[in-house]
Amino acid sequence: MEQKQNIDQFKGQTRLPSFAIPKRYELHLIPDLTACTFSGTVQISLSINENTKFIVLNALELFVLNVSFTNTHGQHTPCDVLLEGEDEILVLEFDESLSVGEGVLEIEFSGILNEHLCGLYRCTYVDGGVKKNMAVTQFEAVDARRCFPCWDEPALKATFKVTLTVPSELAALSNMPVENENIDGELKTVYFEESPLMSTYLVAAVVGLFDHIEDTSTAGIKVRVYCAVGKSDQGKLALDIAMKGLETYTKYFSVPYPLPKLDLVAVPEFSGGAMENYGLIIYRENELLYHELHSPAARKQRLTIVTAHEVAHQWFGNLVTMEWWTHLWLNEGFATWVSYMATNILFPEWNIWTEFLLEVANGLRMDALEKSHPIEVEIHHARSVIEVFDAVSYQKGSTVIRMLQGYLGDAIFQKSLSTYVGRYQAQNAKTEDLWNVLSEVSGEPVDLMMDTWTKKTGYPVIHVELIDSILEFKQSRFLLSGLHVDGEWIVPITLCVGSYERQKKFLLETRHRRVDLSELVQSIGDDLNSNKNKHEEDSQENLWIKVNVDQSGFYRVNYEDKLTFRLRKAIQNNCLLKTDKFGILDDGNALCQACEQSLSSLLLLMDVYRKEPDYVVVSKLIDVCYDVLKISVDAIPDSVNELKQYFISLLMFSAEQLGWDSISGENHSVSLLRGKVLQALATFDHDITQREALRRFQILLDDRNTSLLSSNTRRAAYVAVMRNSTTESRTGLESLLSCYRSTDVLQEREMILRCIASSADPNLVLEALNLLLSDEIRDQDIVYVLAGISIEGSGTALRWLKDNWERILAKYGAGLLLTNFISQIVPLTNSNEEANGIEAFFASHANPSIIMNLNLSIEQIRIKARWIQSVRLELSLPDLIKQLAQRK
Repeated sequence: MEQKQNIDQFKGQTRLPSFAIPKRYELHLIPDLTACTFSGTVQISLSINENTKFIVLNALELFVLNVSFTNTHGQHTPCDVLLEGEDEILVLEFDESLSVGEGVLEIEFSGILNEHLCGLYRCTYVDGGVKKNMAVTQFEAVDARRCFPCWDEPALKATFKVTLTVPSELAALSNMPVENENIDGELKTVYFEESPLMSTYLVAAVVGLFDHIEDTSTAGIKVRVYCAVGKSDQGKLALDIAMKGLETYTKYFSVPYPLPKLDLVAVPEFSGGAMENYGLIIYRENELLYHELHSPAARKQRLTIVTAHEVAHQWFGNLVTMEWWTHLWLNEGFATWVSYMATNILFPEWNIWTEFLLEVANGLRMDALEKSHPIEVEIHHARSVIEVFDAVSYQKGSTVIRMLQGYLGDAIFQKSLSTYVGRYQAQNAKTEDLWNVLSEVSGEPVDLMMDTWTKKTGYPVIHVELIDSILEFKQSRFLLSGLHVDGEWIVPITLCVGSYERQKKFLLETRHRRVDLSELVQSIGDDLNSNKNKHEEDSQENLWIKVNVDQSGFYRVNYEDKLTFRLRKAIQNNCLLKTDKFGILDDGNALCQACEQSLSSLLLLMDVYRKEPDYVVVSKLIDVCYDVLKISVDAIPDSVNELKQYFISLLMFSAEQLGWDSISGENHSVSLLRGKVLQALATFDHDITQREALRRFQILLDDRNTSLLSSNTRRAAYVAVMRNSTTESRTGLESLLSCYRSTDVLQEREMILRCIASSADPNLVLEALNLLLSDEIRDQDIVYVLAGISIEGSGTALRWLKDNWERILAKYGAGLLLTNFISQIVPLTNSNEEANGIEAFFASHANPSIIMNLNLSIEQIRIKARWIQSVRLELSLPDLIKQLAQRK
């Protein structure tokens, strides 16, 4: 029966209508790198499922020139062609109904090579001193429609036969290997092999000038790394990681890599870190290139994890794809988790699963906000998915997976994942499909357990109290706002008593539970209830209880005072794993921010970490120092300098052990720790550190190859330079900017950008921010500057954001980069008055791509304002800080 439709009924819909389904695309693109435009044709083989006068697909910011549909009844030309910008759809209306069956839709179109780093865009590179254009694609989540008309939804997989016509001297890359190439004067047409089934967001093309290196895997897969001319040596590490990644994942998933080649290409401008396009992974340059002299240890680690992440996506995301953006976490959570697994295999000496706790902490922090969202979040307008590429999808998603892996066991988990990938390869899947496979293989009701974690916002805090030998558990939802909300999760509880040899595990499936620990307690060898025991006090202290052993669960623990005291002693006596020391500090910080514990209590907890040697634990200690310092300027302004002295004293043990200079053959984590500690001391205005940093910086200015300022300590020196730069004394700033302008070393430029807004002088912060509106800093690099804004510059940054909002919107568009201005600047302020002002401002400057980030950022301000009020009530706090500052 023929549908009765009109064009209006297709507007405002979440998904495209299903009466026409694509099966195959023949796409020919012709970029004009001089005029910064492109033209193209696409022939889409369709299945018409029901008689219709309409074909509806996606298109955005394209000019549609000619359209025809051909089937067994002949060629049909639409009587009306409507490009609906708000809904990002192209509606084709025909005079006569198109009958059920197969047909080919042909569309001729053109567009602009935009500067917003999405769709098919242009970026610049320098060749022989001349600035030139190149063309790059970035389609995830919903920007394939900016390049060619298509059914731009992940479930509508098709095969793709891509052809590119480009200048003869340039390389043309796409998802598949080159099948044929025809040169016609100054242009060449490159024909690529047809792809297997894939989603539109994974289609990719790059046109530019590159050097490359290559290798071939044992399975015969050609792997290449493309980078700027003269930099191919810097691609060796990524090539090695990609090769080993293919081998690792083929073995783990029991499914071979499905394409004949894998290219990794570094481009000068890219909005994210990297993108997993099928067979053609595109990176921003400094995420792919590793410079032996200029790249710090942290960059080697980051490059390994990012490359492992993107290669993992070739299976989890590309071969098996989420059915809709609601299930984005299946892509990102799993790729994050498995990238750490692969990194641990490649570099076991890094102890990367301990560093994974930094990821967990990010997820816990965001998901403690009232305005957070579930892992599985309903996406009603596809473009709004941009905001869901966040700590919940990545960090919470990956942590919940690791929690489940720990519960089911490695062998069952691996078998389940290989079954899942094998069953759904070249198809789409939902979260329920994964749970069903895991339940089937393990025999456990995984769906019942996991639904509370993926469908509900937030996570629990477990309140723990010891009464005699009975441990009482109570769970509720944890919110940084301090709001008390009932909540119930199925929580895999692990605990140990006085030793890691005395452990207990169980599922907490109700709000309250009492657990008898008498067997574990008695095994310590003391009767703790006997008043006659002369060692009772010592024994009581030894009866420390740690819940969430090894921090394997995504929840917080709030201990009663006596258990908190015993854990402090256990940390001091070095009885705990570094993962557990991390978790206790992270939980303590969060509970303090939620006003569940006093700042005095948190500062006393921090004091037992002053001789901590581990990089990850000290990193967390430094992060807590930063959090406390940010609110102290308003809460206890008269104690800020003494608070800094206390924080400096906490780090001096590490600083004295590490020094400024590395030792040949030292551990990777030692190099990481040195840079982190020295940067913190420079930020806290430690005079000795700053003087030494400035001395070494001066030597660097005279000798760019000096060994006295390594890549691992350089950032600390740059922070010291900026902390000592003022409006009246600008020499340091000018020297740093001169270094930025004169170097072509990407890693060096990134490091400088991360520091130029760290001055204590708001006027210099303003200068740094104004550079973001110039052409001096590439659009993609704004993230580095915004992440480095000093506490003193927070008010200036907010005023700058409001004053320049229209210019920012015009320059950066409504994509991924725009969200950084909100998430990095708005939460810097501390008062409810400022939060109200921000709400009022954006009420008249709304933009759909920032709504979620804006709400989260405003909530963070109100949390800090409440925390400040709580701290002001701690009348004995200034005296405590004085005492702590004097400790050595």
